Amino acid sequence: MRTKYPSKSVTTQTIGNIGLYYACYILSLFGWNVLPTSRNTKGIDILLYSQDATRSLTIQVKTLSKKGTVLLGNINDMMAQYYIIVVRNPVKPYCYIFTQENIRHFAVPQKKDNNKYSFPINNELDCYLENWKIIGNGVKRLKNEFT
Repeated sequence: MRTKYPSKSVTTQTIGNIGLYYACYILSLFGWNVLPTSRNTKGIDILLYSQDATRSLTIQVKTLSKKGTVLLGNINDMMAQYYIIVVRNPVKPYCYIFTQENIRHFAVPQKKDNNKYSFPINNELDCYLENWKIIGNGVKRLKNEFT
């Protein structure tokens, strides 16, 4: 029998944690050493480094309870190299993976404040859905292997 999780008592902080740790789990499967940062601090959410410590990457994670719009804030303050948008799903979460340039390209100014941007998740972005190749893997590069 499947466990039922409490739905009404889940805070936005908990939703953010779900996305953060899910992204950490998946990135670990790709061989990265994954270091989540302290929550609710300005800056990146995850620091990655390869197993041979020759590459490091920074990631910002945004988590949605359902497909919709991600609030980004000021795009001039973006620090991370990569962005993972995790969409919660009762069966299994799914992720969209973007570079900072992708996010800037798709970002839309908010009507109330042109310094703040949002990012609508829609079917146009399906090429970014579960496309972990954008980040690559953290193991030593082999010939004829993607990043």
